[in-house]
Amino acid sequence: MTPRDYQLDCIIKTEHGFDEFDKLLGVLPTGGGKTIVFSHLAKRRWDAHQERTLILAHRDELIWQAAEKLHQATGIEASVEKAEYEGSLTAPVVVASIQTMQRRYQRWPKDHFGLVVCDEAHRVLSTQWQEVLAYFESQVLGVTATPYRGDKKNLGRFFQFTAFEYGLYNRGSIPGLIDMNPRWLSPITVKSIPLKIDLSQVGTSMDSDSGCNDFNKEEVANVLEPYLDEIAVAIREHCAFRRMLCFLPLRSTSRKFVGACIKAGLSARHVDGESDDRSEILKQFGAFEFDLLSNAMLLTEGYDDPGIDGVCVLRPTKSQNLYCQMIGRGTRLAPSKKDVMLFDPLWMHEKHDVCRPSCLIAETDIEAKIIDKIIQEKSAALPAELAAELPLIDLQSVFSDAAKQREEALRKKLEENRRKKSKTISAEEFALNHGEFRVADYEPTMEWESASVSEKQAKLLKRAKIDLSTVRGRGHASQLLNIHFKNLKPRLAAPKAVALMRRMPGLCAAIGIADLDNATAAQAGRFFAELKRRKEQPELA
Repeated sequence: MTPRDYQLDCIIKTEHGFDEFDKLLGVLPTGGGKTIVFSHLAKRRWDAHQERTLILAHRDELIWQAAEKLHQATGIEASVEKAEYEGSLTAPVVVASIQTMQRRYQRWPKDHFGLVVCDEAHRVLSTQWQEVLAYFESQVLGVTATPYRGDKKNLGRFFQFTAFEYGLYNRGSIPGLIDMNPRWLSPITVKSIPLKIDLSQVGTSMDSDSGCNDFNKEEVANVLEPYLDEIAVAIREHCAFRRMLCFLPLRSTSRKFVGACIKAGLSARHVDGESDDRSEILKQFGAFEFDLLSNAMLLTEGYDDPGIDGVCVLRPTKSQNLYCQMIGRGTRLAPSKKDVMLFDPLWMHEKHDVCRPSCLIAETDIEAKIIDKIIQEKSAALPAELAAELPLIDLQSVFSDAAKQREEALRKKLEENRRKKSKTISAEEFALNHGEFRVADYEPTMEWESASVSEKQAKLLKRAKIDLSTVRGRGHASQLLNIHFKNLKPRLAAPKAVALMRRMPGLCAAIGIADLDNATAAQAGRFFAELKRRKEQPELA
């Protein structure tokens, strides 16, 4: 299986990243082909150096899925280390359950694997993962669908560098692969229903699904249950003939919701990890035998059904990663599938950081809030009996409006600063003056990016007249200097030097100087160095 162009780009960037760092993070949206990327990385290492790879995952579906796609993509038969299966010490690739590997890692030599791949890398900070990763003397690649700043800050406690981050605006967000030609993911249509569910009294607690301090699921269920009938009717009215996947906070709430859907005239089923007929239910849903499948966080990872063309998130979360995973269940391409509808209840979130469709295209919380406000204004302009329906790609224009508002706010702030006499320019103003808005609004994510500016960086920043007190660490300095050198015009050669060079066109041509009208000081230096060499060694001239 030949990698897509962007997947090959991810592979190459990862190999370059390992030249400098040992712990890399790779970001691709759900459906973007993370497994294809690390499968080809494993094959390239084995072919080049007979170097073995260990792929770690935390669920059965992910383990067998990784082994199957590895074989499809590269022809390599993976050995499995899991429960009753024991991995082979001679296999080029081993796919292992993290639970089993935690118990058995000592049967493997510490240097047995050259590369360890962590599937769903947002889990690596747990004690279980850290114990295994600390044992092996190998390079580590973590792959995840999370493109978001807050999640990456946490992951930056372990990973040293982001090797690739593919998607819209150089992030791993879903729209990046929707708007590509050829298209690799299904377009998303957002439908916001005029239903306000108040979360103001819902508390928070540490949640295993999202891996963060998230809304208490029991309290969310209590708030949500009075609305289940109304939501079921709305789905029947606005999502007819779509195969809907719904996420609920609790199993009991999911079952009640299925009852409400059946009452509303929909054919619906519930599934959870304890369902005896779980495989049969999923098979029937895949065969279009019923309209709606409801679950309580069972199907966020390792569930690939391209035919899903509707997703309803009735489990509010603060985790953009978890939200993106739920939406991603419906973004895979399928024959005759036009798009996937994101059926979005209008959560009251003024005082709560609730993930909404804006999270899929906004890079920061500020952008998300601006986009939410614009979406709600568009929804309010419609008749009450209608639901707002917007293609996600069209929201890029909304994103652009939000970015302009933020940029304008930054510029006003800079105008105030300009009134102060100074021989230097702030990092924000320097970036904006060069049209690099995202560098102006930079925040560090990886640990190395937060480190102090190096002596060499400080020297170069001073030369560029950038105020060091406004630079937010080594990563920020690196981006600012990239802008500086990219826009730095080369110093032209002195007129006398150009006059001499014109008298010796043969020598200029020999050392690759063609445009004497724009000859640089560096080219003049090469010219005189070659001229001196020929005078000192005429036999080589």
